[in-house]
Amino acid sequence: MGRRASREGVMKLLYQLELQKDNRQEQIDWVLEDRSFTDNDKEYIRDVVDGVYEHLDEIDNMIEQALSGWMIDRISKIELVILRLSIYEIKYREDIPSKVTFNEAVELTKKYVGPEKTAFINGLLGKYVGEDNCSR
Repeated sequence: MGRRASREGVMKLLYQLELQKDNRQEQIDWVLEDRSFTDNDKEYIRDVVDGVYEHLDEIDNMIEQALSGWMIDRISKIELVILRLSIYEIKYREDIPSKVTFNEAVELTKKYVGPEKTAFINGLLGKYVGEDNCSR
């Protein structure tokens, strides 16, 4: 497949796990065997999903700080998983430039939430990253 398709797979899997919180490993295995992902795709998907859950409290705290007075439960689950995925990539995946992550977050938002929400997602990621770190 490719990184874009893998990233979309991660987003869908994180969304599924947000709705069905039981047996994360079983759900990951099921998704990976049901699709034509390469070994690199599978490695990326496992790393990001496991990494998001390993750092979930920290990532959610970062999102809440960027929300400036909003509670995290006020944003939709799909927006939440896009933000979690993006913040994980920015903070923990040094092989992915922040600009790529921003662009992919905007594209996922357009496709699954709607174009009117892209400024919201981009703005929150911008608050998290800050102008100086955006070019990593």
